[in-house]
Amino acid sequence: MPAGNRLLMVVLLCQVLPGGSLQAGPGPEAGRRRAAPQAASARRSGPSHELLRGFEASLLQMFGLRRRPQPSKAAVVPAYMLDLYRLQSGEEEENPAGIGLQYPERSTSRANTVRSFHHEEHLETFPGPGEVPRFRFLFNLSSVPENEAITSAELRLYRERLPGARVVGEPASHRINVYEVLKPQAERGPITRLLDTRLVQPNVSRWESFDVSPAVLRWTRAKQPNHGLAVEVMPLQPTRADHVRISRSLPRAEGDWAQLRPLLVTFGHDGKGQALTRRARRSLKPARPRKNKRSCRRHALYVDFSDVGWNDWIVAPPGYQAFYCHGECPFPLADHLNSTNHAIVQTLVNSVNASIPRACCVPTELSAISMLYLDEYDKVVLKNYQEMVVEGCGCR
Repeated sequence: MPAGNRLLMVVLLCQVLPGGSLQAGPGPEAGRRRAAPQAASARRSGPSHELLRGFEASLLQMFGLRRRPQPSKAAVVPAYMLDLYRLQSGEEEENPAGIGLQYPERSTSRANTVRSFHHEEHLETFPGPGEVPRFRFLFNLSSVPENEAITSAELRLYRERLPGARVVGEPASHRINVYEVLKPQAERGPITRLLDTRLVQPNVSRWESFDVSPAVLRWTRAKQPNHGLAVEVMPLQPTRADHVRISRSLPRAEGDWAQLRPLLVTFGHDGKGQALTRRARRSLKPARPRKNKRSCRRHALYVDFSDVGWNDWIVAPPGYQAFYCHGECPFPLADHLNSTNHAIVQTLVNSVNASIPRACCVPTELSAISMLYLDEYDKVVLKNYQEMVVEGCGCR
């Protein structure tokens, strides 16, 4: 059964079973009747609760999750991932947070999944050429599923504007080099390979992105040992070198460090459905009224994740309009019912032989939605899910 139809089946069953929480209606602004505490207690026991647990398991399997995520209080959603979701889903035309985010068209063109990873907290330093220190970061990528092929990866580092730096005409003051650690030798320092480098100016606070795809592809596709990445900040003139945020020890609040610490982002595809594409802002146009209101058409069906208790791990959206198809396919089938030739023939035979059923009102066009969520390992994931929204109905 297609994923979209499975979701619709679950939603409709939840509506008729005691304890069903997903709503059929115009959306979150519509009023909802809340059950009394006694009724809610009754709904938590008995066969209906077991059925709903089974439905939840089916949905989690559809989302590619082995179990329901239980995010810890320490879980952090990077601003980059939230802004990327907003840009990708069409909620924002430009980056509102001003963190230097541009929609990564090249990276997402072959990916339907974006994952983010913070480095393990311990920080190793070792001298590089010229005694400039290098900082080694370890990223645990074990939560990436085996069926997901990484296509590209980037390391994001935050740098702050230096006090007194001019806004224009300021020369580059630092070079940032990013290396893959090939062998973590302790005596003479690790053996490294340069992945990316960039000259940076001191006159603006922003994120810098570095291509680390070769290293991540070696770790995931080629199954090579993951010894982490090394970062080197080389001053080109006498100035401060601590404006690149690679350490917790800088005089900043703990909350700032949670959002400004280095971030590894992977772009991958699990072979299911289309890649992420930046969508235009969705406008819901009201359907034109029809003479026969009982005929096959699309109806509103808003899925509210908070109603099923999933809002603790689904970051965005809070819910979405899934819609569903319902109505009659009477003889003769009108043009607006978007019927196939087979449906026309079946309806014609039904008109003279009642043992042959009428054509059914079903989805004829489905579209995808993007979801931003915390997985079972507290990793933030942006994923494209196919066939989640009914765009058109017809008789089939």
